[in-house]
Amino acid sequence: MIQHKIWGIHAGKYGEADKLFSKEKIVALGWSDLGNLTRFKDRDEIKAALAVSYPTQKAQAYAVNAGQLYRFIYAMKIGDYVVYPAKHSREVRFGRVVGDYEYRPEVSKEYPNQRRVEWLKSQPRTRLSQGALYEMGSAMSFFEIDSFAEEIIAIIEGQPQLTPPAEDEGTIAAVTADIEEQTRDFVLKSMAQNLKGHPMAEFVAHLLQAMGYKTRISAPGPDRGIDVIAHPDDLGFQSPLIKVQVKSSDEALTEATVSQLYGKVGTNEFGLIVTLGTYNANAKSFAASKSNLRLIDGQELVNLVFQYYEQLDARYKGIIPLKKVYVPEALEQEE
Repeated sequence: MIQHKIWGIHAGKYGEADKLFSKEKIVALGWSDLGNLTRFKDRDEIKAALAVSYPTQKAQAYAVNAGQLYRFIYAMKIGDYVVYPAKHSREVRFGRVVGDYEYRPEVSKEYPNQRRVEWLKSQPRTRLSQGALYEMGSAMSFFEIDSFAEEIIAIIEGQPQLTPPAEDEGTIAAVTADIEEQTRDFVLKSMAQNLKGHPMAEFVAHLLQAMGYKTRISAPGPDRGIDVIAHPDDLGFQSPLIKVQVKSSDEALTEATVSQLYGKVGTNEFGLIVTLGTYNANAKSFAASKSNLRLIDGQELVNLVFQYYEQLDARYKGIIPLKKVYVPEALEQEE
């Protein structure tokens, strides 16, 4: 049984505090405008102070950051272990906490909230499993390591493997799936928060343009069920003519909604419904019986965003900021 907690920490987004951690034998957090954190007795007090000192942050960030600071002050104990992936050396460093929380702006104005540590050892990143590296790559500055704690303890106690642990195919698949799931959640949340109502129709029209269609968008207000009309030519005379209804809610659409749009689709026309949510079984069944009706739910919309992301204009890339990365591919096992 693991006796001490294991904490992960980052030395700044770009490793700005790497030298500070090594030279001063500390781990540290920023949020320097808050001053000495010992004046706060609970998360709510820290959260309120963050809102005053950092008014441009999003509301949900206050709770997350307050939790990190509270754990750094009160949950981390002397004797606990701490690890951090050093950006510049590409190593993972392992240490033991030897001091309580201290506020030391004279040591670092940018990282004044500190804990003294005894650095025990470091290992190349290649010596750790992919799962452990992924857990250390948390988006938070300060976090508890749980899933791969036994691997960390083995390294600290001098029992690391000389070669990387053989990766369980399930672990690789889980890591890859988690990255993709988090990215999908981010894209959907970004659209839900920033493209409510008519802006969502404008985005769908822009996405259709990236796919090669010309589009006309209904004016804001009552649209009689048609938000966008898409067609292949500049004048809109060539087939197919696509009538599009756009829903920016995350609810499951019913057959009534689907059939209402289909009632406006004429001969030699096509109907398309795009939603951030889903469709119930009756809606899907109705659409399956119509060769000129297509339903796109939130997950398929995300697929299209990924596929045509490079063709989106700067405004939408600002709303949905993404960059290409390589992730492990979980290969199927041969029978």
